[in-house]
Amino acid sequence: MAEEHHGGAAPGIRVEAESSSEQHVSSSRGAMSREDCVEGIRSALKHPTVRFLREQMEKAGCQVWPRLIQAATCSTAGGYASREGIKVCCNHMTLQDEINQVIIHELIHAYDDCVTKNMDWRNCAHHACSEIRANHLSGDCHYKRELLRGFMKIRGHEQDCVKRRALMSVKNNPYCSEAASKDAIEACTVDFHRKANQQPECFGLLNT
Repeated sequence: MAEEHHGGAAPGIRVEAESSSEQHVSSSRGAMSREDCVEGIRSALKHPTVRFLREQMEKAGCQVWPRLIQAATCSTAGGYASREGIKVCCNHMTLQDEINQVIIHELIHAYDDCVTKNMDWRNCAHHACSEIRANHLSGDCHYKRELLRGFMKIRGHEQDCVKRRALMSVKNNPYCSEAASKDAIEACTVDFHRKANQQPECFGLLNT
C-alpha cells in the first residue's frame, strides 16, 4: 500500500482523481478480459510517456511503489487516490491505447500529489487544476480521440474537451458541488493557459 504524499482525503472519506469513461463498450467488441488488461498494463509501462513520467517522479523523490498501478473493476475508466495509487478499470478497457491513456492521465495526478506543496484533493481548485493538467498534457483530448467519442468540432476542440472531461471528474469529488466544480474548472482553465509557460513548477511537467 502506498504512502500518502501531500494532502489527500480526510479520514474515512475517499477522494479520487478519475479518468472519465466517455466511450461505451460495444457488444461486438466487448471489454478486455482481466488477463488481457493486466498484460496491457505491463505493455503500457514500456510506453515512452509512461516511462518519462515515472522517471520524473523518481527524480522528484516521489515513491514509485511496486503496486502503483493495479487492475480493477469499477465505474470509471480509471482513478488515482493518495495511499492507494492508480487503478485501471478493466471493464472499461477495449484497446491498448485506452490503457496507455488512463495510466498517463493518472500518473500526472500522482506526480501532482507528490510534488505540489500542500496538495489537497478536498479543495475543488486543487483537484480542478490537476484535472486540467492531466486532460491537457496526457493527450486525452487529441482530435482523433474526440472524433471517436462522437465530438466532431475541430476548431477549439481541445479546450472544450479538457473542460468537459475535467468537470466530469471534479463533480464526482464528494467535497465539490456542481456549481463549485464549474467555478473551479473555469478559473483553472484560464490560469493554465495564462501561466503554463511562466510557472513550470505548476504546469510544466510535459509542457517544457
